[in-house]
Amino acid sequence: MISKIKMRLLAVIFIFIIGNTGFSQIKTFSSLSKYEKRWAFFHPFASLRIKKHQKEMFTVYEEVKSKKLLDEFANGGKLDAFRHTFAMAYFSRFVSVKKLRKLGKAHEKGNYLQFLKSKTEEGEIPDSVSSVMDLKNNELGFSLGKNFNKNTIEELKQKIIEQINLGAAFIIKRNKEGLYVDCAGNIIPPEKIKGTWKNFKCLVGSGS
Repeated sequence: MISKIKMRLLAVIFIFIIGNTGFSQIKTFSSLSKYEKRWAFFHPFASLRIKKHQKEMFTVYEEVKSKKLLDEFANGGKLDAFRHTFAMAYFSRFVSVKKLRKLGKAHEKGNYLQFLKSKTEEGEIPDSVSSVMDLKNNELGFSLGKNFNKNTIEELKQKIIEQINLGAAFIIKRNKEGLYVDCAGNIIPPEKIKGTWKNFKCLVGSGS
């Protein structure tokens, strides 16, 4: 009988061959953070289930993006909030919330490593505010996934868009020109953001 460790290794090798198991369409398994790889090792079958349904999730996300059903901010905006909320709501149909929550935390730990290496995600270097935003939107996804687990994908998409517009999700505050502002509405100079993990970006409800 194959041991659990061997089963995990076989599953991880398979994931390595077929690609990633995260929130990005362009990551390969080898480019995932050590935290995400560790998650995949201890949850190989959950990883495979996510991989199996990942294309469906991103198809919906790309539709929302291309049709501009929310805003155009893939980092810090409503579109970003949709990606995380919908991903967790949809994946919770196939993987337990407990495991997905661990994956979400592993992903954010990986983002901190990206920050240290000045690597971008969705066009921007990660920071602490965007990390908190993602984790909060993941939780919204778990809640909506539980309440609407029998609905069609289209219905789930529409429900999440509705909740985002009502202010249930979290985004990072911007002015009308799309520039980051602090909680008082003052523009944050780019040099005050670049290269800083903790900065004056302001987390607000998505109805703002």
